[in-house]
Amino acid sequence: MRIFLFVLTKFVENDIIMLCRFKEVICVKDIHVRLINIVIEHFKNVSNGQLDFVNNRKNFKTSILGLYGQNGSGKTVLIDAIQLLKYALCGKSIPTYFADYIQVDADSAKIQYTFSIQSENSKYEAFYEFKIRKEFNTTFQNTTTRELTEEENYKVMLFDEVLSYSYEDSIEKIRKGVLIDTMTQKVFVPLAKYECLLGKDKKVTTDLLVLKKLVAASSRSFIFSSELINKIRKRKADVTDTEFKRHLLLLESLIFYGNFELFIINTKNSGMISMNALPLAFKYEKENYGAVGNMMLSLEALTLIPKDTVEIVKKVISDMNVVLLQMIPGLTISVKELGIQILKNGKVGSKIQLMSCKNKKEIPLKYESEGIKKIVSILQLLIVIYNQSSITVAIDEIDAGVFEYLLGELLKILSEKGKGQLIFTSHNLRPLETLDRGFVAFTTANPNNRYVRMSGLKDNNNLRDFYFRDIILGEQEEKLYNPTNNAEITLAFREAGEVGVP
Repeated sequence: MRIFLFVLTKFVENDIIMLCRFKEVICVKDIHVRLINIVIEHFKNVSNGQLDFVNNRKNFKTSILGLYGQNGSGKTVLIDAIQLLKYALCGKSIPTYFADYIQVDADSAKIQYTFSIQSENSKYEAFYEFKIRKEFNTTFQNTTTRELTEEENYKVMLFDEVLSYSYEDSIEKIRKGVLIDTMTQKVFVPLAKYECLLGKDKKVTTDLLVLKKLVAASSRSFIFSSELINKIRKRKADVTDTEFKRHLLLLESLIFYGNFELFIINTKNSGMISMNALPLAFKYEKENYGAVGNMMLSLEALTLIPKDTVEIVKKVISDMNVVLLQMIPGLTISVKELGIQILKNGKVGSKIQLMSCKNKKEIPLKYESEGIKKIVSILQLLIVIYNQSSITVAIDEIDAGVFEYLLGELLKILSEKGKGQLIFTSHNLRPLETLDRGFVAFTTANPNNRYVRMSGLKDNNNLRDFYFRDIILGEQEEKLYNPTNNAEITLAFREAGEVGVP
């Protein structure tokens, strides 16, 4: 049994509140989960887009997908879709702003995910899909007399969830079949799978019908809701057949993956850095103890965190310094403790400040460049990608503030020697010269076929040059770039300057 420390921080009235809790989790240490395909429909500016994350050219241990394309062509949509997946797998409420991501002329958006789940002796291929739509929020209407904000007026409804899988081990091979389907008015079908997971007790069925409505009202996934999973877990003690165990292991593996092994770093993180706050995402594991989470550390003022969490932060930073010294010669960071203070929950807190040490001179980290802060904020996750196979990190605009040569070399190292999965978007084209082209995809100008791989490439072609050439000549089946006219841009600048001039 592994013990993990959840670390969650958030800003409340300009203070940083840290909540910590210990939780035992079912040991799925030897199960490796990887996202291998995604299909997106009617989500933001993607009417239809499909991406395969598997490099079919060469057999690498690591899985990398770098997505490139014009501004506003659907790169961030991919990261948002993976963020939605994390909310669903963790059983968390989907934030209201996702309702505005559904295309105006569509009733709903649909996303499908395919996973590879492997253990030492068996292999699953899991398929999870759902739809989201924008709904009027009747809950707030009935509980308050004040005028509601736009965000409170609406909510996201997650519906039509389906979880399917195929299975193979040394003894049997099971073709793809539906495990849980919520698209009917019943709790879920098929009936045989339902009875295997929950038995024939009619009271359980009635309870689930009520819970299904409650979960929907709170904008959560029903399949991965704690209410359903706990009912299935309760039945575990009474069931010994292999089919039940196989179903439960699939569910537990995806839940564990969503909570502990799937990380999303979006542009909000870069925005926080600009406001002198460092979002530190990390996964730290030693023997049978580990910590995973997201910490928001203030760079402008002291950060107050629980005393017993300081050691975790120090260990994470100590591991990061091993790599940081090689990336930026002479630079390390450290945690300086500057006193204690009692937290609101009565526990002892420690005031800390992140420091930068270069050439034996120590200064607060806030005085370093945004590029260094960006590297520090994601470095620990890059270390995990290099060393662990069951981790997925999705980063939007990975190149923000990072020197292009260093970025290219980092990605080359991870692609050739790493074990985990990295999905990123970027505008910097240097990685096109260092990554195998099987790790790179592009957005198109066609919203109905938004993501493609480059065709017609030869082994001796430079992918960066080839991409530039296609922007100019348009030789691919799908147009990769909506051309701009320099003369028209020049004229527009002139006309804009004349607006309001008498």
